[in-house]
Amino acid sequence: MSIAALIVAAGRGTRMGSGLPKQYRALAGQPVLRRTVAALRADSRIEHVACVIHADDHALYADCMGDDVRLIHPPVTGGATRQASVLAGLEAMAAHRPTHVLIHDAARPFLDAPLLNSLIDGLQSHPAVLPALQVVDTLQRVDTDQHCLTTVSREGLWRAQTPQAFEFESILAAHRNAEGQNLTDDVAVARAAGMPVTVVNGSENNFKLTTEADFMRGEIMLSRLCETRTGSGFDVHQLVAGDHVTLCGIHIPHSHTLSGHSDADVAMHALTDALLGAIGDGDIGAHFPPTDPQWKGAASHIFLEHARDRIRKRMGRIVHVDVTIICEAPKVGPHRETMRTNLAKLLDVDLDRVSIKATTTEQLGFTGRKEGIAAQAIASVELPSSLRGL
Repeated sequence: MSIAALIVAAGRGTRMGSGLPKQYRALAGQPVLRRTVAALRADSRIEHVACVIHADDHALYADCMGDDVRLIHPPVTGGATRQASVLAGLEAMAAHRPTHVLIHDAARPFLDAPLLNSLIDGLQSHPAVLPALQVVDTLQRVDTDQHCLTTVSREGLWRAQTPQAFEFESILAAHRNAEGQNLTDDVAVARAAGMPVTVVNGSENNFKLTTEADFMRGEIMLSRLCETRTGSGFDVHQLVAGDHVTLCGIHIPHSHTLSGHSDADVAMHALTDALLGAIGDGDIGAHFPPTDPQWKGAASHIFLEHARDRIRKRMGRIVHVDVTIICEAPKVGPHRETMRTNLAKLLDVDLDRVSIKATTTEQLGFTGRKEGIAAQAIASVELPSSLRGL
């Protein structure tokens, strides 16, 4: 089997009201679409992942996905309806010749491994597989004045979910033949073409984000699945003749400068190590060896953004960072807020999640003798646990 996944993300989410389309809204610090993509990419059996997006959303998509490059090609521009968007995505995916495809809603980011296992196992012997939940509540038919009219039998009724799984060529042909029809989902398209559809049990956690209450439920669920880790960093650079130092990305006029292979931003280096340490991902030297000439004179924000992106790839969230700069001179106080603002922007966090302090060693040691500047940092990072077993 060669399995692809198509994520439908072209909707406007009008039931959410004004603001960003819901697939680009943050959920526990990460855009919904990014979480959905990550859930599918986590399964090694899925070889390609592609997104279908609205024509107006290419900038939003690029900002949302960042450096994620495992998508099969640039995002596909969707059509006027969900059905048209899926057909556009399938046509674009055809060049990769997958044998099977999972078609998934962007607004369902809580897809877990057991559900994917059920779908892929079902595809071994069935041309189409639908995850669904049996209706257990009593159903009432209600009029426009919200008066109950009659009780509806729930026998044989199931709540459909996504991803819906299909033989690729069969669902592509079904969508081509269904152009112009108004069908509600891909299973309806498949059935209109005569494809038999098998149902497997869905997951209560695989709910669709439709209202503000759904976002609140998602935030609560993720908070229970996350753990907070702490990392620390420490760095020292020598002061040599010069006219400025760079601390937290800010150039400060000074009688000396910091010596190092890069721009020697001792504060950013300590913070980079703290962030990498929080996720157990080595240190700055492992990612940017000082023996590598390409980093000579490099701006240290490159290192910090790299650590930030490593956390994002693990669907983590930076909770708080605290940097202490140790030196006799220059004075940090006049530049503190500019430093905080710069770090907050680079890390993409609120300003109140960044703390910068300065102290001296009372003229003791190498910092007291103004031979160098030291910095230490602590970072707290929230990382998700697996959804498996929920």
